[in-house]
Amino acid sequence: MTQDDTGIVTGLNRPDPDEEKQFLRGSRDNPRELATAGRVFLEFVRGFENLGGLGRCVTVFGSARFEEDHPYYQLARELGRVLAERGFTVMTGGGPGIMEAANRGAREGGGMSIGCNIELPMEQEPNPYLDRFVEFEYFFVRKVMLVKYSGAFVVMPGGFGTLDEVFETATLIQTGKIDRFPIVAMGREFWEPMAKFTAGSMLKEKTIDDSDQELFVLTDSVEEAVAEIESAMGPTGSSPTV
Repeated sequence: MTQDDTGIVTGLNRPDPDEEKQFLRGSRDNPRELATAGRVFLEFVRGFENLGGLGRCVTVFGSARFEEDHPYYQLARELGRVLAERGFTVMTGGGPGIMEAANRGAREGGGMSIGCNIELPMEQEPNPYLDRFVEFEYFFVRKVMLVKYSGAFVVMPGGFGTLDEVFETATLIQTGKIDRFPIVAMGREFWEPMAKFTAGSMLKEKTIDDSDQELFVLTDSVEEAVAEIESAMGPTGSSPTV
């Protein structure tokens, strides 16, 4: 792995681009499985080496597909700026869209802007507003890093990947694998149908508990989102309360 003077950390020499697909296809001979295990281990080590010492960090999830003139992009940009001004590091998946907007706002607010990128055949080029950027080959390693170093999470509108990230985070909280960190869902119009589904189907059929409904805070207000985060983590300079 290498790191240039921009803080971008590139990965190991890449294998066949279909290697991960082959790994997840089923059993293989032990040498190949061990080789993959070694690559996964080294990705974790690279993440630990380059993402330590981030301080008070908030991860922002959201779609790569929103353009600069979209209201959700503008909302994420404002969120990143206010978080940075309040002393928080902002971490995203490092790509375009919502990720770019949050990183851009963090840069404009004078804060630390972090990206954990994933190699994809489309969409996922690193955005230009990153102070530190680490590229991952394996989705599950990247998701660990996005959760491990943050004490709060903001989920903006997005697709399957965003849903995967936020519901895995919620599951980790629900099952006690991580502390009860705040999850703020921004964009009421987008998320309210999901809230109705969880209440009208999942809660109704008792596949979740009443308390699980309280894992998410829905808002369109940047100030309300940041206040929720500060109520859990404390204002800049104080000790986290979670």
